[in-house]
Amino acid sequence: MSYKIIVDSGCDLPKNLRENEHFVVVPLTLSVGGVDIVDDESFDQKDFLKRVHEAKECPKSACPSPERYLSEYESAEGNVYVIPLSSKLSGSYNSALVAADMYEEDGGSNHVHVFDSMTACCGEAVIAMKIQECEEQGMGFDEVVKSVTQFRDGMKTYFVLETLETLRKNGRLTNLQALLANVLSIKPVMSAKEGEIIKLEQTRGLNKALKRMCEIIVENVTDPQDKVLGISHCNCPERAEYVKGLLLEKCSFKDVVIVDTAGVATMYANDGGIVAAV
Repeated sequence: MSYKIIVDSGCDLPKNLRENEHFVVVPLTLSVGGVDIVDDESFDQKDFLKRVHEAKECPKSACPSPERYLSEYESAEGNVYVIPLSSKLSGSYNSALVAADMYEEDGGSNHVHVFDSMTACCGEAVIAMKIQECEEQGMGFDEVVKSVTQFRDGMKTYFVLETLETLRKNGRLTNLQALLANVLSIKPVMSAKEGEIIKLEQTRGLNKALKRMCEIIVENVTDPQDKVLGISHCNCPERAEYVKGLLLEKCSFKDVVIVDTAGVATMYANDGGIVAAV
């Protein structure tokens, strides 16, 4: 059985999958304080957070080139599945699509499908794990694409952050949403709709927001026993365990995966941010 699952570094992929021969991470590049940082296995989260704290300007990210994706398609053996950041959040998806067209025009022999993940962080990782599950079950390429697309459409991503400033300054939120959160110490419970960030509710205080996020997850999840719960945290493992505990009090999941954020998610979630996907 030969296949390749390609994610970009917006995906918080667990360590065991980063070391799995079927998985490849294509890095974005982060810029902060005049320094460019490749978001690969060398990424130093604590150093990056320090640089962000000291920098006058907001950090930025640059998506991989189509050529970078193309090189992975060309070196693959068997089916190729690509899970970039949501097309509404990054140009990574478009780069992967352009590369797929280039690969086909060059006579590439592998099947290649680029999913619009409509998510980020652990959400991408949960979709990638679903692809692996389908391939390991022996599904054909078209069957995998259909099954994973249906899975993606039913999956939801939620998050609570200490600050919304990076999202605001990079055009991912309205000024009003961020201003209210900063001035009134409001902590919104955020989600995604068709790949775009939306606010579900808001509370005063982070713990209240985390509890409400967990309540919303429990209210909306279907067949949790068949699903993997993904939790990304930015430098706050205790907070991730707290969220896990709240959810396991109400639901039994097939598995729970907790992972520290890679570079892109660290940039947007900031110190203390929590993301959950199921």
